Amino acid sequence: MRSDLNIRYGEERLPRYTSYPTAPHFSATISQQTYRQWLASIPQERTVSLYLHIPFCRSMCWYCGCNTTIARRAEPVAEYLGALQREIDMVAGDTAGPLRVSHVHFGGGTPTIMSPAQFSELMKLLRDKFTLLPGAEVAIEIDPRTLTREMILELGASGVTRASLGVQSFDPTVQHAINRVQSFEDTAAAAEGLRAAGVRGINFDLIYGLPNQTVASCFDTVRKCLQLRPDRFSVFGYAHVPSFKKHQRKIDEAELPDGANRHLQANMIACSLTNAGYRQIGLDHFALPGDDLVTAQAAGTLHRNFQGYTTDTSDVLIGFGASAIGRLEQGYVQNDAATRSYCMQIDRGDLATRKGYALTADDRLRADIIERIMCDFRVDLQQVCTRHGTTSDTVLQSATRLHTLIADGVIHLEGPVLSVTDDARHLVRSVASAFDAYIGTSGPVYSRAV
Repeated sequence: MRSDLNIRYGEERLPRYTSYPTAPHFSATISQQTYRQWLASIPQERTVSLYLHIPFCRSMCWYCGCNTTIARRAEPVAEYLGALQREIDMVAGDTAGPLRVSHVHFGGGTPTIMSPAQFSELMKLLRDKFTLLPGAEVAIEIDPRTLTREMILELGASGVTRASLGVQSFDPTVQHAINRVQSFEDTAAAAEGLRAAGVRGINFDLIYGLPNQTVASCFDTVRKCLQLRPDRFSVFGYAHVPSFKKHQRKIDEAELPDGANRHLQANMIACSLTNAGYRQIGLDHFALPGDDLVTAQAAGTLHRNFQGYTTDTSDVLIGFGASAIGRLEQGYVQNDAATRSYCMQIDRGDLATRKGYALTADDRLRADIIERIMCDFRVDLQQVCTRHGTTSDTVLQSATRLHTLIADGVIHLEGPVLSVTDDARHLVRSVASAFDAYIGTSGPVYSRAV
């Protein structure tokens, strides 16, 4: 990584570009009536993806940027799951018929806060209301500290194909600073148990830039993770936004590494994983050779959605649960983020749509360009523009920041083909932002570029 580029671009606050436009630009102009109309227009033969949000954890990790609350009793979870099932029933009733599903993702929070029986019931409902295709991916996010043997067996029996285990760091000093104490032994038991139960894909999530974290502690965490040989890694930089996530105020800002050390940590993790045989996928994912992500990247068919890099090619994602975001052909919809309000609206027989965004032709063009940059580190602007009925000259004229990026050696532009230079790939979000018509209009809610 070039230090001069890190100084110039690394401190920028930028979206992760898992959508475009990003969620801060959603508004209340998209109502539940709009959403029902969009649902009704989905062709029955269309293949869709489903996301289910479970906004509960047993304890709060202070670094967390997710929408979650603490539930120490079973009753709030059961009440919420009842509302979630009713929402699934309503949404399915608003479509032309049972939609074909290729991907299901349970996110949180901690989805495995459910009991095995509750998860089984939820999976049965999804299969009753939708047509889960043969080979459909069913993925779930897991906190290894609270995962039980009974739940592991149920995940296998219910057809879960991929599990993402939160690790973040194995350094005890870091763990105490973020209120997440998790042993290597608990993580190993979860990974080994899931594999034995038939869950064939195991992902580990790591974070750099945490309080008291060092290059050495990152290396030690990666070394331990490699003993368990997960299929994939997701590696994210900690986003410190205490004005937006108030529990982050419990983190001592004096203990956070500076920009230079964040860069070193990210680079060390990436080098360690690639040296161990993993292929880097886009900005922040790593996968073993032969993984579907590697195949998709080589074929130029890699995509990016709210779960990060994915092989999911569907352009329809239906979100269920509090704060869940869906993407349909016409635009984005997001549910009420407050769990109680979400449940009350569903109990009244209403959808919990809180806000959304109707895509314009320009949005679709820019979203396509940004996705290819984020996935491939290059984009043939003329090829993309032709698909959208315009020319690359029009787009280039509006992307005035490109001149600076070219002068700084971050990108090359040969004719209409833009490519990110090898030593600046970690700044790919800065490149993508050059095509973001809304950048700078949503306040300091994003993470650092590195």
